[in-house]
Amino acid sequence: MRRQHSVNISIHYPKQVSVSAESSKEQMASPLPSSLSHFSLLSKPAPPQNHHHRLLLAPTRPASSGFQCRAGTGFFNRLGRLIKEKAKSDVDKLFSGFSKTRDNLAVIDELLLYWNLADTDRVLDELEEALLVSDFGPKITIKIVESLREDIVAGKLKSGSEIKEALKKNVLDLLTIEGKTELQLGYRKPAVVMIVGVNGGGKTTSLGKLAYRLKNEGAKVLMAAGDTFRAAAGDQLEIWAERTGCEIVMAEKEKAKAATVISQAVKRGKEQGYDIVLCDTSGRLHTNYSLMEELIACKKAAGKVMPGAPNEILQVLDGTTGLNMLPQAREFNEIVGITGLILTKLDGSARGGCVVSVVNELGIPVKFVGVGESVEDLQPFDAEAFVNAIFS
Repeated sequence: MRRQHSVNISIHYPKQVSVSAESSKEQMASPLPSSLSHFSLLSKPAPPQNHHHRLLLAPTRPASSGFQCRAGTGFFNRLGRLIKEKAKSDVDKLFSGFSKTRDNLAVIDELLLYWNLADTDRVLDELEEALLVSDFGPKITIKIVESLREDIVAGKLKSGSEIKEALKKNVLDLLTIEGKTELQLGYRKPAVVMIVGVNGGGKTTSLGKLAYRLKNEGAKVLMAAGDTFRAAAGDQLEIWAERTGCEIVMAEKEKAKAATVISQAVKRGKEQGYDIVLCDTSGRLHTNYSLMEELIACKKAAGKVMPGAPNEILQVLDGTTGLNMLPQAREFNEIVGITGLILTKLDGSARGGCVVSVVNELGIPVKFVGVGESVEDLQPFDAEAFVNAIFS
């Protein structure tokens, strides 16, 4: 006789957050907007009955829900003003975050200041060295330098300032050739985003910061504590849930399967009208194939509940490792299909050129970059702002 096993899952409601919902039928029919920065959901908070529920008991919500679903033009106007106000701050943070890489590349300005045609070979050799030191990688560096050399010989570039602009354009073209840097969340809620990566790369922290940004842009966010391997991972994510005012689905038993937690979280997100479910996963080495198979199970579990999910699988990469991140990124991509990258700890590294290499080598767009320890320092990746930040 087959034995039946059940896994207890709990959903925690932070005290400062109020959640209520209308009928499941209406919510499942509500579309997600095409832009990350636009959400049509506004909520009028009502305190939950309890702070802990067991998902297996399928608790019901009070009928007198204060949640409203409306496309408020006033909301979009306010959001537009907010984004405009934040834009300058974001660019300033990006500029500050890449200061070490910019210092490495400052020699380029000196080289080009007194450039003349007869000195081209020496100048380009030193420019090549500056790019390599900043971890652009041999392949990308040679491609950029030879492109500049051809244009100089052809008479297309006649001054140091023109060479500098051509250099920036070359880098920008390399960054924008592969995919969209915006989150692709589809049209139905909840959108499901899985966060993956190796141990110590900053997955859980990145998830928390991403939740903070999405929440501030008007999204209703649910976290899934899918890292069931590391003992403190659930507690760490729960702290982020309280800090950001999001709800979280956690496993109550130590040996709960990650796929089960994610499945239940997506189900809860679908039933209660969440916009986005952010799924944490256990850190793993790309050479540990049994653990990599667990990621496949998590991906399938989300898709069974929500066809087409996950909408995004974001891999977190430690920017301080530079080009050493490429092998692990390739393995993760081959096994689960990475849709975007989050590069962390770039503020403490002079290897900002690795951003260009990773996009060009893997054909995967960078979605976010971490340029500081603050909750607001996970920045949406803007290729043009990045180029201006490293080539001041």
